[in-house]
Amino acid sequence: MTTSEPDCLFCKIVAGEVPAEIVREGGSTVAFRDINPQAPTHVLVIPRDHYPDAGAAGRAGVGIMDEIAREAHEVAEAEGIAASGYRLVFNTGPGAGQTVFHVHGHVLGGRGLEWPPG
Repeated sequence: MTTSEPDCLFCKIVAGEVPAEIVREGGSTVAFRDINPQAPTHVLVIPRDHYPDAGAAGRAGVGIMDEIAREAHEVAEAEGIAASGYRLVFNTGPGAGQTVFHVHGHVLGGRGLEWPPG
């Protein structure tokens, strides 16, 4: 783990170098709206420190995945989707659709997300 990576988009958002619609800031996390939302509510929760993916963040043993989950729930509460339900998704690796290699949880809700669909 490093504090930041100079070419990482999300590190640049944390540093204030790239604009984002911030919805919540914690001591170790930042939450902002996804620029390509897949649901009426689609917010990303990221750690301020750089971890390339969920596996690396979990292996670091610093509790950052717990903090991301707590903050995701706070986002869901603030967005009014906690009671109806929300999805928290981590894409890990390019084969799973991860395109920014800084761990991030997608908070999705505001419409039916039942599985299987139908």
